[in-house]
Amino acid sequence: MSLYRASPADGVAWITGGSSGIGMELSFELSRRGYKVAISSRKFDLFDEAASKNPEAAASISRFACDVSNAEDMAKTIETIEQSLGPISLAVFNAGNYIPQHGLNLDIGAFQKTFDVNFMGSVNGIVPLVARMKQRGGGQIAITGSVTSYGGLPMASAYGASKAALNSMAQSLKFDLDRMNIRIQVCNPGFVESELTKKNDFAMPGLMKTIDAAKRYADGLEKGSFEIRYPRRLAWPLRIVSMLPSLLFFKIIAKATGADKPLT
Repeated sequence: MSLYRASPADGVAWITGGSSGIGMELSFELSRRGYKVAISSRKFDLFDEAASKNPEAAASISRFACDVSNAEDMAKTIETIEQSLGPISLAVFNAGNYIPQHGLNLDIGAFQKTFDVNFMGSVNGIVPLVARMKQRGGGQIAITGSVTSYGGLPMASAYGASKAALNSMAQSLKFDLDRMNIRIQVCNPGFVESELTKKNDFAMPGLMKTIDAAKRYADGLEKGSFEIRYPRRLAWPLRIVSMLPSLLFFKIIAKATGADKPLT
C-alpha cells in the first residue's frame, strides 16, 4: 500500500504563515490546483492586497487569525478550520521569521523568538494535527526548512539552527508517521524574494521570484518525496560543501560570503 498523498477531493490544505511570501503564493497556487485552502497568520495586510489582484484564486481561500507560537491558539485554529471547512488533509507549516545575528552582537531574545516561531510554531500544529490524521487513517504534512540547515552560514546562527532542528525532527518523525499513513516532507528553499530576504545586505545567489518558488513547492507536494529543495544551482552545491571536512567547509563558505575579511 502506497503512502498517503493528498488531493483536493480529500479535504482542506492549511498553510501557516500564509499571508505573505512563499506561504501566500503557495495558497494561490494550491487554490488554482483545486484545493480548498485555509491560511493562518497574525495579520493579513499583504494578503488582502495580493488577493485583490488574484480574485479567482483567492475566492477559495479562507483566513484564520492565529499565533503559531501559542500552542492553545494553534489547537483551536485546527478545530475551527475542520469544523467550518472540513478535514485538513494537507498541512504546510510555513510560518517563520529571520533575525540576523552577528557574532559581535548576539541577542538571546532573538534566538528565543526565532525558535518560538520557526520550530515550536510547527510543533504546536503538528502534535494536535497528527492525532486527528491518525484517527482518520492518513494525511500529509510539509514543513518549510531552508538550505541554511545544511551547514552554518554567517548571520544565520539563529535562523539556520531552527531550520536544522526542523529537518532533524521531520527525519525522526518519518519513521513513525509512515506507519500511520501520514506522509511528512520538508522543503528546503534557497533565497526567495520576500519580506525576510529584504533584510539581507549581501548578494543572494539563485534568488527566486516568490511565485516560482511556490510552484516548485506545490510540485514537490504532489510528487511526495521527503525533501523538496530549490533552486538546484544553490541547494546542491551547499549540500555537497556541507559534506566536506570542516577545514574545507569553513574556508569555502568564508570565501563565498566574505566572512574571510577582517572585522571592522
